[in-house]
Amino acid sequence: MNLQHFQRFQSIYASVLLCAYVLINNTVNATTQIMEAQREGALTFLMWEPFVWEYSSALSTLLIFPILIWFLRYLPFNWQNITASLGMYFGASIIFSVLHVGIMVGVRKFIYLLNDGSYNFGLSWFELIYEYQKDAISFVFFIVLIKVYQYVVQQLLGEASSIEESEQQTTSTINRLLVKKLGKEFIIKIEDVDWLESSGNYVNLHIGSRIYPLRATLTALSKQLEVQGFCRIHRSHGVKLDKVESITPLPSGDSEIKLTTGKVLNLSRRYKEQFKLTLQ
Repeated sequence: MNLQHFQRFQSIYASVLLCAYVLINNTVNATTQIMEAQREGALTFLMWEPFVWEYSSALSTLLIFPILIWFLRYLPFNWQNITASLGMYFGASIIFSVLHVGIMVGVRKFIYLLNDGSYNFGLSWFELIYEYQKDAISFVFFIVLIKVYQYVVQQLLGEASSIEESEQQTTSTINRLLVKKLGKEFIIKIEDVDWLESSGNYVNLHIGSRIYPLRATLTALSKQLEVQGFCRIHRSHGVKLDKVESITPLPSGDSEIKLTTGKVLNLSRRYKEQFKLTLQ
């Protein structure tokens, strides 16, 4: 698997790895409960129950995980104001625990109901504090896991920034990009970029088969690069006009743009008029 392929589908790979980790971990926990009960004597529960307990917790965690990622993205820890950040993250850990317990208990009650049974969580202050202690550890663990993953991916794939920005020069034109990757710095020219692709908080700059992520929005970057011959053609794509080889209209009203590299991109009806004006 090459880095370009991983970068394009990294959200899928990350989701699969997370699901695999949670599934394996909770399966081990369920089988451990059964083995410990058998060692102490007869089982006091049905064989399937520990799997329901553990998998309901796993499902709850997976459903909350996107919220945790959003929280870290838009409310990062502020080391300049540690007290306020600690208070905010403590509150977030409580919300994390409440959501986890609420979804987990709801799933368990539903599954027990399907099996003509009933589930009693035993709601009490002691039980809630006990669950919060476990959830607080999970909350911190997942934050560390996300940060480590982001750091490793950034080191592998690199991240581009403008030379002008790195030198703190006040200019609205980007001519070159400084890419930091695996402890090295590479300089690429904007004129070599074939097309732009929106990817979350980043815009992927495509140069041949290589991809360089730049922390920016496609809207802002497209406007900034207009003077250098770039045009937005889709809500997720922008293209350098010099790289366009042909345009093929489609029955839907959209068009296909073929680049000199052989890459085919969609020209949305929304951006077709703007594209035509730019070509003039």
